[in-house]
Amino acid sequence: MKFGLPWPDGEVAAEAEAAGVAAFCTGDFVDNDSYALLADMVDKTSTAQVGTGIAYAFSRSPYAHASAVRTLHAKAPGRMFVGLGAGAYSINRDWFGVAADRPVARMSDMAGAVRAWLSAENGERVTYDGEFYRIDARVAAPVLGRLDVPILFAGFNKGMVAAAVKSADGVIGHGLFTRRWWDDVVRPAEEKGLAAADKQSTVEHGWLITAVDDDDSERAIADARRMVAFYLTVKTYDQYVEHHGWTDAVDALRVAFKAGDMDGLAAAVTDEMLDQIAICGTTADARTRLDQRRAEGSLARDITYLAPPSFLVSGRRRQAYARSSLQLVTD
Repeated sequence: MKFGLPWPDGEVAAEAEAAGVAAFCTGDFVDNDSYALLADMVDKTSTAQVGTGIAYAFSRSPYAHASAVRTLHAKAPGRMFVGLGAGAYSINRDWFGVAADRPVARMSDMAGAVRAWLSAENGERVTYDGEFYRIDARVAAPVLGRLDVPILFAGFNKGMVAAAVKSADGVIGHGLFTRRWWDDVVRPAEEKGLAAADKQSTVEHGWLITAVDDDDSERAIADARRMVAFYLTVKTYDQYVEHHGWTDAVDALRVAFKAGDMDGLAAAVTDEMLDQIAICGTTADARTRLDQRRAEGSLARDITYLAPPSFLVSGRRRQAYARSSLQLVTD
């Protein structure tokens, strides 16, 4: 298992790559275009894997995803991956104005259509006939050629995880994942996907909320606690909450969030929840817990992204957390 980081910036990334960080990823938001930042990652790294982790799948056509990958692959051959996420139904409807019903089937079809563009050879018609996407393109210019770029899905519940293995190349795990969720839900779903596709192996990436500060460990713990709480305000994760027996705590944090009580939001996250989900505090504390999680198998097998909290955390502090997390990789 190797370690990665969400994209910090070029300066921190250079330090991280020199320290042995194996991958960088970036995602989508209103002020953060994943493929634009991926171009910066390609330009400012030389050995690490780089990819979207994740890009909103349905906000772009298969053509748009694939053309961005082709554009950037020329400068980073063999280093790229594409991580796609379905996104919340309301975001697809209200932000993007696109259909997002039956997200598992739609994501599987998206992967097939993107792969059709990425596997297209010069001189051949690009074709794909899926349930949601159809391609019948004759590209006269000699700009194609097969690219082997892994496609990963952001998979949380078992249906999307199985589809990530069956229809794509693997899964990107959420920062909320615990040992129980990996063991009880994610990996059994991976096995189901492998069997359905007659595959022998799959790729696992995953995020791990990481906040380390030897000068102010309590602030780091508070930032991690707030990040966990913010994620759990989303009802999409109710099955996860019930699986862990955390319903009362999550009910309390949602009440606090609705009231705008950010202190109450964080306080509702119990010590057990924080310990199972995040690593935080001093370098020594974080290293101990990271070693425990590696030993229990509760991290992604291939790449684990040491992800600084982002909710109510400044860009400068996120960079400081990224730098601090390098001590967990190098020592």
